[in-house]
Amino acid sequence: MQVVAIVGVGLIGGSFALALRKAGFNGRIVGVSSPATVKEALRLGVIDEATSLEEAARSSDLIYLSQPIRGILETIPRLEAAVRPEALVTDAGSTKAEICRTARRHLRRARFLGGHPMAGKESRGVAEAEPELFCGRTYVLTPAELADLDWPRAAEFVEWLRRIGARPLVVGAEEHDRLVAFTSHLPQLASTALAATLGAEEDADKLEMIAGPGLRDTTRLALSSFEIWRDIFETNSEAVLSALDAYVRRLEAIRAAFADNLEEEFRLGADFARRLRNR
Repeated sequence: MQVVAIVGVGLIGGSFALALRKAGFNGRIVGVSSPATVKEALRLGVIDEATSLEEAARSSDLIYLSQPIRGILETIPRLEAAVRPEALVTDAGSTKAEICRTARRHLRRARFLGGHPMAGKESRGVAEAEPELFCGRTYVLTPAELADLDWPRAAEFVEWLRRIGARPLVVGAEEHDRLVAFTSHLPQLASTALAATLGAEEDADKLEMIAGPGLRDTTRLALSSFEIWRDIFETNSEAVLSALDAYVRRLEAIRAAFADNLEEEFRLGADFARRLRNR
């Protein structure tokens, strides 16, 4: 692997480029993004040069799509005319089923491997990129078939994921979307709902003054941009609504037990939180 193209040089794409460099990649990294973004990426040393999507497709061994989901869906069909047959196309989209279906329909000259790094921040942009972003984090891979991972370019990519400190995990695309609805999308909505509830109170300014670190922690995700989340909810609406239903049922159970005994709810919650931190 000598040339890597980052399409969408933001937080995730920029962090992947920086992580590759730190892990010893000595090839060329090119960036495809808006003029302002690639200018900043060049200034920060995240990429070696800026190029067009067509030129990136013609010259790259690995094409890493790290745009918002709709951008990924629009880019995949455009790659087919120029991409090299020996190239691997992968993505970092937060939902996988629709992206993988689009790749199967439109990308035939090169192979596609769906991916989703379980890493990020509430802030965006290449200036926020950091080489350690993926360290210790699960990196989900959603191949159409397990045999796809044996293809040399895919195997090389997985090896680079390990070198940058990520933990590859193979899951089906539909199963991925069901799981992240609970582990990623529901926490975002819960944080947003909590912050919106407090912000709508008449004495919101007083609430801010007496808030402790627990409230700051639980509302951190509410800082996230809806521009990113809109695509996620549109491409995973059924699973997200199912997760919301489960959460609402749990809140109703807590409310019903409030005057009686909340100890069991606290035990269940603490047990999962402990396991999560021990993993």
